[in-house]
Amino acid sequence: MNKEKRTEIFTRLRAANPEPKTELEYSTPFELLIAVLLSAQATDVSVNKATRKLYPVANTPETIQALGEEGLKEYIKTIGLFNSKAKNVIKLCEMLINLHNSQVPQTREALEALPGVGRKTANVVLNTAFGQPTIAVDTHIFRVSNRTGIAPGKDVDEVEQRLLRLVPAEFRLDAHHWLILHGRYTCVARKPRCGSCLIEDLCEFKQKTSD
Repeated sequence: MNKEKRTEIFTRLRAANPEPKTELEYSTPFELLIAVLLSAQATDVSVNKATRKLYPVANTPETIQALGEEGLKEYIKTIGLFNSKAKNVIKLCEMLINLHNSQVPQTREALEALPGVGRKTANVVLNTAFGQPTIAVDTHIFRVSNRTGIAPGKDVDEVEQRLLRLVPAEFRLDAHHWLILHGRYTCVARKPRCGSCLIEDLCEFKQKTSD
């Protein structure tokens, strides 16, 4: 795919959704960090249902730590892998209190040193909470990047590096939101909705559908 086509794809995505946002609900960087950690192998809908009950009760490192692992589980038990997530969240809160003055760090290294926080989670927090032009590659972005030809790669790291290199700078800050939403609602896994896709004529997928 050439630069002109890629630029037109992101121009259209921006025109359709000028200010894309994560579908996770949060009001502080800490709330976002916890929500993203909880969303691993779970839906944003299930995480939002849990945090709507959790955050009015506990939404700081101190208050969540005070709940303890068992107390936290009561709020997040509807989310997949809640046992290990509860353990990680409590440890993470302890580290934020002891090492970061209860603040979410703004560097990748410090974020990835926290329990349960991998590269993708760090990228989301750096981008969404702190406005850094990172691109978090999840299953949706991996699929869309490969299927459309925007930035094909054999694994998420390769796709991330290609997107960072190939997405024009003016679109980089919001690129991962546009691609996630496109993958979640249009370029879906089982059968893409090519007939209702605003970039169908630019996409290089060979087996287009009429839906």
